[in-house]
Amino acid sequence: MKTDELISLLAADPAPEPNTVTHRFAVALALGIAGAFLLMVWTHGVRADLAHATGEAMFWGKLIFAGSLALAAWMATQRLGHPGVHLGGVRLALAAPVLVLWLVAAGVLLASAPALRSHLILGETWSTCAFSIAMIALPLFAATLWALRGLAPTQLAQAGASAGLLAGSLSTMVYALHCPESGAPFVAIWYVLGIAIPTLAGAMLGPRVLRW
Repeated sequence: MKTDELISLLAADPAPEPNTVTHRFAVALALGIAGAFLLMVWTHGVRADLAHATGEAMFWGKLIFAGSLALAAWMATQRLGHPGVHLGGVRLALAAPVLVLWLVAAGVLLASAPALRSHLILGETWSTCAFSIAMIALPLFAATLWALRGLAPTQLAQAGASAGLLAGSLSTMVYALHCPESGAPFVAIWYVLGIAIPTLAGAMLGPRVLRW
């Protein structure tokens, strides 16, 4: 789309009011989270020792990591939903949760006996974790893309990636209610990979499904 065409379109169709945007995202995320939770319960189930797990620091650590990343992704998605808006300082907010998690994981590995490091990295569910997060993210992915389609993104690959990142981060919070793994190295690799899958899918699909 040429610049003059974009200006004409924006003049003829003013940007949505902030309250409208917030409401659209609120509806999308509420439906997406509900769908992701139901999908998780149907395919995986809630861990039987959830009440006990809530007393473990790493259970909350997983939720804080995913929640922080989801908040940053939501900020990025809102910004990229408007024409010509750049991420700016939001980039740091996107990187910080992952960098902190990787530093913690590196510290755990360095402090552990060499014989234990393989288990800390692979856990018991390394072969399914990332794909489970990506699968549970599907309702959220569809919902966030729907919300973006009601706005006016012009950086379509970035907008799609941020939508996928938001979906993957929220999916991780839902998946944590099932996942028995509590090692920081495991989370730093397989959770991050699970979030990366919908993020990459969003970058690939964004130019196709968000075009207006």
